[in-house]
Amino acid sequence: MRRKFDEQLELLNRELIEMGALCETAIANAAKALINHDNSLAQEVIRIDAEIDQKEKDIESLCFKLLLHQHPVARDLRQISSALKMITDMERIGDQAADISEIILLGNLHSVDNAVHIDEMARATIKMVTDSIDAYVRRDLDLARAVIDYDDVVDDLFNQVKKEIIDIIGKDKQNGEYAVDLLLVAKYFERIGDHATNIAEWVEYSITGIHKGGERI
Repeated sequence: MRRKFDEQLELLNRELIEMGALCETAIANAAKALINHDNSLAQEVIRIDAEIDQKEKDIESLCFKLLLHQHPVARDLRQISSALKMITDMERIGDQAADISEIILLGNLHSVDNAVHIDEMARATIKMVTDSIDAYVRRDLDLARAVIDYDDVVDDLFNQVKKEIIDIIGKDKQNGEYAVDLLLVAKYFERIGDHATNIAEWVEYSITGIHKGGERI
């Protein structure tokens, strides 16, 4: 019985890795679409978001089967319940990558050369998502806590982008619509960082049994 349970936990880990990889791809493609004005890549992100949504349903179903049929002990219960929380944040990451792509498709972001920290934000959030999933699979408490601390980097980059947007408007008030869309994109990246932090906090809970941080929306 325990062997079968361990096999299903391993399947859960693989499914989480695949969902995390989809999130990483969605963020990376959204960033590339933004920098290169690539509408086809932006549309691909929206397609990937639908795949992420389906993956969330599949993992949720697997978690419920484990909970209902295997009667897990405390440590296993924390791991499964944490996975359920994590997939909610990963699904939202997919949504926000898709939201960025929808803004790109509006066509108002003619250039992001004046907001160089947008690209840095994208790279930073990809790192956070990757590391948070790795921390869960490897049960690496130090890595989970490093992700939580790294959210400050994304927040600092967001503040830099806001300053850049103010400069853009100051130079030409006709750029108002462009500036608003750029600010929305930056905010979505900042939220992705928050969701990666949520994931890391649930990893910490799965290992220690203590959840110190509140969920971010």
